[in-house]
Amino acid sequence: MDAPTRERVARSILEHGPSTAADLAERLDLTPAAVRRHLDHLVDEGAAEAREQRVYGHRSRGRPAKVFVVTDAGRDAFDQAYDDLAANALRFLADTAGEDAVADFARRRFTELEERYRPLLAQVPDEERPRVLAEALTREGYAASVESGPGGEQMCQHHCPVAHVAAEFPQLCEAETEAFGRLLGSHVQRLATIAHGDGVCTTFVPQHPAADPTTRRVSI
Repeated sequence: MDAPTRERVARSILEHGPSTAADLAERLDLTPAAVRRHLDHLVDEGAAEAREQRVYGHRSRGRPAKVFVVTDAGRDAFDQAYDDLAANALRFLADTAGEDAVADFARRRFTELEERYRPLLAQVPDEERPRVLAEALTREGYAASVESGPGGEQMCQHHCPVAHVAAEFPQLCEAETEAFGRLLGSHVQRLATIAHGDGVCTTFVPQHPAADPTTRRVSI
């Protein structure tokens, strides 16, 4: 039973970002001792690493709690089996039907995403849509957040389930960016992608005229 539970621990870190042992214990309904045992194994395997927790504002006495993050090697292990199957399927599609067929497949994949998300986004003002979209992406494992910046916002995806496939088939990233633009009603711009070696997928969303420029950072 250890392996499935250890996978749950790693997946929770991927989905929620840097986490303390206490965060994970509460989130997964495990004892702190059990979580620490799984974290020790993940660290020993090189799948996770401990970092000092960043503290904003006044720091309380004592050493800050350690937070755990999934390493690139850990992310690779999670996605490798799926990646191999998906990449082989797309290579076959490209060889038999051409590159345009791959692009069509990518657009269809994200059309389905649009259909799921559009009713959700339609319920909120335009300026709230990046935050709501990030929340929806997080629920699907993308660990997304939104950060305000000059002239707009940056939507970051800290995990990409298809990063290795997208490195070979950039049509996936292109179709995702197009879908985000349609969902947000804005001409968004992809600034960075995990597939191309960046630490996070970053999409710039121009500020909506009705948005409050003093909006603070929102993490999902």
